[in-house]
Amino acid sequence: MPAKLIDQTDNKLTIQFTIELTGQMLKDEQALQKSLNEAGQVAMEPMIKQFDTNGEPIRVNGVKHTVKDYAPQTYETPYGPVQVKRYTYQTSKGGRAYVPLEEDGRMVLNSTPRYAQIVSGKYARFGADSIREDLLECNGRDISRNYAKKLSDFVGTIAQFHESEWEYELPEFDRAVRSITLSLDGTCMLMHKDGWREAMCGSIAFYDNQGERLHTIYCSATPEYGKEKFKAKLSREIERVQEKFPDVLYIGLADGAKDNWIFLRKYTKRLLLDFYHAREYISKAALAIFDKDKKSRDAWVDDWSSSLKHKRGTAGRFIKEVEMQRANLDKRNFIERDEEIRKVIGYFKNYKSKMSYAYHSKNNLPIGSGVTEAACKTLVKQRMCISGSRWKDDGASCVLSLRTLRLTTGRWQQFWSYVMRHGCTLS
Repeated sequence: MPAKLIDQTDNKLTIQFTIELTGQMLKDEQALQKSLNEAGQVAMEPMIKQFDTNGEPIRVNGVKHTVKDYAPQTYETPYGPVQVKRYTYQTSKGGRAYVPLEEDGRMVLNSTPRYAQIVSGKYARFGADSIREDLLECNGRDISRNYAKKLSDFVGTIAQFHESEWEYELPEFDRAVRSITLSLDGTCMLMHKDGWREAMCGSIAFYDNQGERLHTIYCSATPEYGKEKFKAKLSREIERVQEKFPDVLYIGLADGAKDNWIFLRKYTKRLLLDFYHAREYISKAALAIFDKDKKSRDAWVDDWSSSLKHKRGTAGRFIKEVEMQRANLDKRNFIERDEEIRKVIGYFKNYKSKMSYAYHSKNNLPIGSGVTEAACKTLVKQRMCISGSRWKDDGASCVLSLRTLRLTTGRWQQFWSYVMRHGCTLS
């Protein structure tokens, strides 16, 4: 028997439906899901209708509006489409129509907020075709590929439009924050017209006294968004954190890109080259020095890497060691090996002042920018570089906005709290 509303009293709805058991579990479960969706559609009609007016004149921002028409509109819900008659208003001068039901019910396009939250949350993780399969299999809910993208892009646009004004609260930490690392990096994604271009990722990571990470704020931008706009976006995040944690040790962690250091120097004097980038250069030197002698090469890399991490002054001693090894190179591929060693020496000389790993390790302070490098993979690569993906800037920007909200713990829920408070205005 189809689901039906049997009572509506004092804002309480009573829905009735019947399930016929067939003795086949999967078939019965599918029937139950279908009936639950039918019941949801029945309940959603009065649930949506409660936000409409009675047709009386209203004022919007101090301007009088009167009814233009009273007509049905189909709204998308987690349970299926629901048609509701609602009033549309307009001023005496005409202009843009105003629908109180949609404004007060916080409709997102023609979707209920819960359905928009579900679809856009899934779109942050995988493509529209996968969303279709997932919703159909798990919820018995069919959705078109185009609508999944359109709805998700709109949610992402809301997030971008309000990113400078909607401030997100940090979680309550159960341990004191001792240090905060600031880091940024880039990774490539395939754009529709321009081929492979660099997208930007940033992170603000919070650590306790033992060096355990407590929380991470992620930030990202598409290639077309521009580095300067990305830096302005990351700067806002950093400044908000520094307002709340003015006395915490801030550490700028990055690879060797000069541009990164210029940015980080504005927010901290404690700058540290990512340890694992330094270790890569030790490996490059080992390959040039020992060539095909893998056993000697590996032992040499492990020894110097351990010393660099735990013993003060190692960077200077390493430079002298490599200079000595360079002077004693044999003639096999001398020019190429000599050039590689000179690059390693130059690298260590340039960044020697940013290699205080022993002090940081001893004091349980972070020494690697792995959080940001991981963000490049999880934030950008996993979603933006799936097979066949080629992005236009607007669509990519929306997806990355959704992903940063999803990956930064607590922000997705706070974002929807803002939507419920302020609506989906883009003006």
